Amino acid sequence: MLRKCLAEFLGTAVLVTFGCGVAAWGGTALPGQTGASYVAIALAFGLSIVALAYSIGNISGCHVNPAVSLAMLISGKLTPLEFCGYVISQCLGAIVGSLIMITMFINTAGGMMTSGVGTNGYGEFSAAGIGASGAFVTETVLTFVFVFAICGVTSQEKFSNISGVVIGLTLTLVHLMGLPLTGTSVNPARSLGAAVGAAACGSTAALGQVWLFIVAPLLGAAIAALCWKVLYGEPQEEPAPAPAKAAASSSKKKGSKKK
Repeated sequence: MLRKCLAEFLGTAVLVTFGCGVAAWGGTALPGQTGASYVAIALAFGLSIVALAYSIGNISGCHVNPAVSLAMLISGKLTPLEFCGYVISQCLGAIVGSLIMITMFINTAGGMMTSGVGTNGYGEFSAAGIGASGAFVTETVLTFVFVFAICGVTSQEKFSNISGVVIGLTLTLVHLMGLPLTGTSVNPARSLGAAVGAAACGSTAALGQVWLFIVAPLLGAAIAALCWKVLYGEPQEEPAPAPAKAAASSSKKKGSKKK
């Protein structure tokens, strides 16, 4: 359990350092931004997951996201104790990752960028100016798609070799959709870490909105896990043979033994 929690801590710290780092440095604060900036941010998050999946996947499953851990809890792949340990480790890792990123950037020529160190937001803190209700729906839907893909690709052992790539590409996909709207959270720990990092830089606005980026992803993940259980169903056991067939089979075996 300790090894799993440590893996989740380190993994989430890496995800936030690289994902939010690219968002802070190459996001909306850069002059002359083009659509390529969003592609770069999406790839940073997606490629981070690919790298982590093949690094710590065999230790903890590489959730690095409380929403994913909630889905695994609902699916019966995590115990309540493991879930609590994972979430605490992920949140602490996200905060440490955000502080590492700030430390890396604080002495740059322009100082810390003003794009919120990769925070999520709505209203005036959204590039598209999306409202709270729209942001809630967006985060719920994006997390649903992301977690639903995870449920599918982790459902069978034969997918294990490609699961990291599939999950990373899916995270890239949802970021491409959500970055202009909310900055794309789909990860409560990532949002909390970035908000704490922004507060350390003197801006507490993200902390006031972080509740949405905690609740909506958890809701989307829960819906995805429940939908997957309904669609996939429980593994069907092979029906027991009828009494007459069982007796006939037994008599044949006895006859063959006499011979």
